[in-house]
Amino acid sequence: MNAKMDGGGDRARSMEVFVATVAEGSFSAAGRCLGLTPSAVSRTIDRIEARLGVRLLLRSTRSLALTPEGEAYLRAARRILADLGDAEQAIADQGAPRGRLRVSAAQAHGRMCIVPLLGEFVRLYPHILVDISLADRLVDIAAGQADVAIRFGPLADSPLTARKLGESRRVIVASPAYLAAHGMPRRPEELHDHNCLNFNFRRAEPTWPFRDGARDYALAVRGNIEANNGETLGQLAAAGVGIARVGAFSIADQIASGALIPILEEYNPGDVEVIHAVFAGGANTPARVRVFVDFLVERLGRAG
Repeated sequence: MNAKMDGGGDRARSMEVFVATVAEGSFSAAGRCLGLTPSAVSRTIDRIEARLGVRLLLRSTRSLALTPEGEAYLRAARRILADLGDAEQAIADQGAPRGRLRVSAAQAHGRMCIVPLLGEFVRLYPHILVDISLADRLVDIAAGQADVAIRFGPLADSPLTARKLGESRRVIVASPAYLAAHGMPRRPEELHDHNCLNFNFRRAEPTWPFRDGARDYALAVRGNIEANNGETLGQLAAAGVGIARVGAFSIADQIASGALIPILEEYNPGDVEVIHAVFAGGANTPARVRVFVDFLVERLGRAG
């Protein structure tokens, strides 16, 4: 590495070194990934900090920690590197769509609704490498953590583009065995006497909504198990552990087989979550992203 690593033409390389250092957790590990010596990595970080006039990393003998300025620089560096990659890929995409496509989806919906479509997609677009991650957490697309994310429910204001893929109806269910042992709740208020299984992540509502005639209201419910996805809650409900309120798509088979019974349907307020594909849109959107989103809209819209 030469002494002009942080010159205008080499700032992208310096950002790559910084991002790799944070990702790997040490200068030596980042150097192994990039083919550099640990001292070259350290000098690059020093030059970035000197140019910016702030400390980005707190160093100790055993670990590295980001300062607030370092966290801001990391987000910017990831975004800039992703933009550079997309700009270069856009030129390559003048022909057949190609390149790595990073997709983020929730565990249950991804496994049941997105993954079954991937075989057809890669047959249609053999030059695209689909890199899919299933996790019930929100990724930061603007920071370059994914190209396309499948998201449920209301979307926060952002510069990202969203296209509707469908809707998921919420339903409250219990197993025949649970209802035989604990009784069938006839009104929502009777749920206070039942074990109600709930979600454990931040966007989960602390209450369950209901509609009685023209009146909408919500009830706080309690139970002894929480989980981060509807598939798990449906499995627990089918095992007779308690009552769950989940997306109908995740328990369609159990409802069809009778393993789960929808309850309190006359009080369902039309509880629907809209499903979107979210991505960085605009004229420079890579072809691989455009064709994948178009594919999902066509296939999932047709399935709905």
